[in-house]
Amino acid sequence: HLTSCSRGASEGDQKGFSGDLPRLKFIFGPSAVPALDLVDQRSVTRVVSPSGRTAYQVLGSSGKLYTCYSSCHFCTCPAFGFTVLQKSESLLCKHILAVYLSQAMGACQELTVSEEQLTSILLAEEEDEG
Repeated sequence: HLTSCSRGASEGDQKGFSGDLPRLKFIFGPSAVPALDLVDQRSVTRVVSPSGRTAYQVLGSSGKLYTCYSSCHFCTCPAFGFTVLQKSESLLCKHILAVYLSQAMGACQELTVSEEQLTSILLAEEEDEG
């Protein structure tokens, strides 16, 4: 069951970062604009289980679904692995930034799943890696 995880933001507020774009670009560099595009396209889904465990899935511009964990600041995309973890050239990728922006704007979708479904989402990512 997919719903909107609105935190009181109206539809008009979703463009609310446009005045802050120069600041976002300064702080987050080249990830800022693509991340805002992902938010505008409603590509961020908060996946929640009955126990309250949460992960985020972001449909990337390539059409691939990436899993992000805001609690530990991690994304399963190759850019996060290379640019953030290996080279330490950036603090985040566009997907994790899109998660944070969508949380702030109340602009993510929300999907309630069973514990088993959430576990299979998390294990599917592990199998992709290995």
